[in-house]
Amino acid sequence: MDIFAAMNNMNKNESQSLAPVLMVSAIASGQGKTSTTAAIARHFVRAGKRVRVFKTGADFIDPMMLERACGTPVYSLDLWLLGLPACRALLLQAAKEADLVLIEGVMGLYDGQPSSADLANAFGVPVLAVVDASAMAQTVGAVVLGLRDFGPVALAGVIANRVASEGHVAMIRNALREIPLLGSLAKQSHSLPERHLGLVLPAEQSSIEEILDQLATSLALDETLWAQLPAASFSVEVNDAQAADLPQLLQGRQIAIAKDAAFAFVYPANIVCLEQMGARIAYFSPLNDEAIPEHSDALYLPGGYPELHAARLTSAQQWQASLHAFHAAQKPIYAECGGMMSLAECLVDAEGKEHTMAGLLPGAMRMQKRLTALGMQRLPFDSTNDESAMLRGHTFHYSRFETSLQPVRHCVRQKSEEQGEAVYQRGSLIATYFHAYFPSNPMRAASLFLESVFLSEAL
Repeated sequence: MDIFAAMNNMNKNESQSLAPVLMVSAIASGQGKTSTTAAIARHFVRAGKRVRVFKTGADFIDPMMLERACGTPVYSLDLWLLGLPACRALLLQAAKEADLVLIEGVMGLYDGQPSSADLANAFGVPVLAVVDASAMAQTVGAVVLGLRDFGPVALAGVIANRVASEGHVAMIRNALREIPLLGSLAKQSHSLPERHLGLVLPAEQSSIEEILDQLATSLALDETLWAQLPAASFSVEVNDAQAADLPQLLQGRQIAIAKDAAFAFVYPANIVCLEQMGARIAYFSPLNDEAIPEHSDALYLPGGYPELHAARLTSAQQWQASLHAFHAAQKPIYAECGGMMSLAECLVDAEGKEHTMAGLLPGAMRMQKRLTALGMQRLPFDSTNDESAMLRGHTFHYSRFETSLQPVRHCVRQKSEEQGEAVYQRGSLIATYFHAYFPSNPMRAASLFLESVFLSEAL
């Protein structure tokens, strides 16, 4: 299922049984939302149920982990990135196909504009509150009542995370008053490992399946209460007329996409968007010194962790040779964040060691100890400030680009409308720290991979 198929499958006259939909949220980051969502998903998958999971906000790594837990692609669900009709279409389609739909929230329940609470309330989705109970007992009741009433939101119940004993669980249950305790999760000896941009990629963890199974085994659910969860209902329907097929702007074009541990951060919906516009996708691995696939018309270098694999990228001579030949042929190259980092003259890692990169962009990438940028932004393609000329997305990085190259444009911050990430152009190459969400404006996304538009005044 993808965003476009979901929109096309909407039928306002259709009546069908829908699965329960829950927003999994908490008072803040670090409460265990991802671990709990993964545990619930794996629990029901092991019981033979079909589970769909979404992730609120701009995120790449959590969806990879949740996909491993539920066995199906995990798409972003965000009112600002996608818009309300597209979010509703995705939710409805998932609720038709699955036995349970989970939406993992971002940060705290009420954090951000729009927040996870805004998304839940927009569709009448009840909230499942995850509370780290490791340092409290009865106070969980006060925390949960505050979460429910501040908005307010509809509260389906609570998962008490990192509990110490059955007695601990009993105290929490008694303190919740009329709010159901849907389950508890014991403190884990092995948690999901993290690094500076979030969780360690699932593909890099040999024990990931064991960890997910252990989470599911440690999850104690009240099966009676779960069986009583109501089916989803959507009070406002989407008209099929809103779901026009995308123009085949990329028909017959092959887009090469770097895909490995150094280039892993790409929205699954971006790939679907390109394919829906007619593109053929050819993946390759620069880390394995693979050249850009033959017959490719454009190149997409997503973000990732080039700083962790800089030595291998430096020695990948076949990859670098094919990159320089591709650029010399004036074929479109679009590089985001980590993709851009791999194209600088050098990358200075967290230990201060300098690594030679591809050298298509003058200057040095320097890793910082603190987060350099975070937040939603828009990329304008002209000076009209019209949404039809913008791509939406986000930025999140720990490095700084020191370069003599002057930006051709700047992104715009969502909240403040102030100047955001720089956009650089060198010949047929466009590079930026900004991560674009292609379905927010497929026409502009397509232009990044078309010579006639890519090399025009669009940027």
